[in-house]
This record gives sequence, C-alpha cells and structure tokens, in this order.
Amino acid sequence: MKIHKKTIEIKSSSQIEFIDITDRVEEVVDDSGVREGQVLVYSPHTSASIVINHNEAMLLQDFMRVLYRLVPISDRYSHDIFELNRSNSSDGRSNGHSHCKSMLLGVSQTVPIEKGKMLLTEKQNIFLAEMDGSRTRDIIIQVIGL
Repeated sequence: MKIHKKTIEIKSSSQIEFIDITDRVEEVVDDSGVREGQVLVYSPHTSASIVINHNEAMLLQDFMRVLYRLVPISDRYSHDIFELNRSNSSDGRSNGHSHCKSMLLGVSQTVPIEKGKMLLTEKQNIFLAEMDGSRTRDIIIQVIGL
C-alpha cells in the first residue's frame, strides 16, 4: 500500500468563489503512481470547503446565490463580536457567515481511483469553495492505494 501526500496552494480573489482544482488533484494522483485506491482532498480551514459538482458558470452563480440566501452576510453572528473584541490575535474580519457556509458544505471529498484515474464523470469537478476570500489556502491531497 502506498500513501502519497502533497499540499497545494490556492489563491482566491473574491469573498465567495468556487475554484476548480481538478487538474491539480489529477497531477498529484498521476505523480503518486497509485493505480487502484482513493484520493482524499482536504481543506484544513474553517471557512473554506471542498465540493464536487459541475463546472458550469451559471450553476456556480446559483450555488453562490443559495449560500448568500441561506447564510446572509448581514445577519448577526456571535463569532464576529467575539473576533472583534479579542486582543491583537484577530485579523479583524467579521466572518461568522463564512464559517457557517463552510459547515454546510464540508471540508473534504474522497474520490475512488481506478486504473490510475479518478472516477469522476465528465460533469464532475473538484472545487475549493472559498467562503472568506481573498486568501491563500493550503489544500492537502492524500492518495492511498496500490
């Protein structure tokens, strides 16, 4: 059994953004040499998620609209009061909404690997769902298999 791990860096440019990282994950799978197994894509952040869905521009806009409606920025989040009252350890962001959005989507996805390729359909892509951009994020990709 092989275990291959790589951390990739992704830079977001807007507050909520779906960044297609499928090609980057494919590169890590290819470099791993694993032919049969699985790949875990994990975001070690509390305001960013990993999701699998179709990379279609209008659909991505729909996702963002739904997230804004379910978890509005203008709502009152206790986390924001806590962050703003903390001593110098806070970056000053009022981002309670970002944490709540990320909680809804989750921080990881696992995809099977068969014959050295991820078993994604032609309409599936892997995204970093940024909820608190713009930021630089580390994404951990771990490939396990034979």
